[in-house]
Amino acid sequence: MLKLASYNLHKCRGITGPHAPLRNLAVIRALDPDIIALQEVDFRYGVRPEALPRKLIQAETGLVPADIYGTTDSSLGWHGQTILMRPHLAEQAVLRRLPLPGLEPRGAVALRLPGLTVIGVHLGLARSSRRAQLARISAQASRIAEDHIVLMGDFNEWRDDRGLESLAGFRIIAPGPSYPAPLPQLRLDRMALSRNLDVLDTGVFNQAGAREASDHLPIWAKIRMP
Repeated sequence: MLKLASYNLHKCRGITGPHAPLRNLAVIRALDPDIIALQEVDFRYGVRPEALPRKLIQAETGLVPADIYGTTDSSLGWHGQTILMRPHLAEQAVLRRLPLPGLEPRGAVALRLPGLTVIGVHLGLARSSRRAQLARISAQASRIAEDHIVLMGDFNEWRDDRGLESLAGFRIIAPGPSYPAPLPQLRLDRMALSRNLDVLDTGVFNQAGAREASDHLPIWAKIRMP
């Protein structure tokens, strides 16, 4: 069994600031995932320095970040995204970057583990871009992954009946409203899983100061491999 999660950190600025990454790390520690896809882990401008300090992650959460090559030395992720996981999983992990189309620069990160591929996403603001991005991810996933795939992140899609057509072969989970964190109304954060994965439980995490730590609440799911 694995506990998977996704969390948009909002650059560790909470709703209005200041920059306080220990709040986000406390949320991740309390959530206690095996694997978590993170969005907005870097600041946006210049050399995109890390908003979530790399040196604090393992001490505060017990998790380690995936090795992402080809970014600046000051960045934690790629296009603001990274994946944290338990150290024994990191020993077997291989990460790939997936460039995505759209009106703004976007990319996904694919973490390949024995028997499971986890793809972290932060989709675009325009639905036309999101559709193109999901189509690209679905096509690439069929080439790089085996049967067990989990796609998770900030989909930026508030409708259940539009924009997700490329994921028809997946089981789509939106555990509940996750945005805005103080009074959630929209289900922007989602997961799409291979239908042969057994989903045991899902939820939106609102404890350990999560409502103040970011503008999104984390989502999670417990799965069992076939």
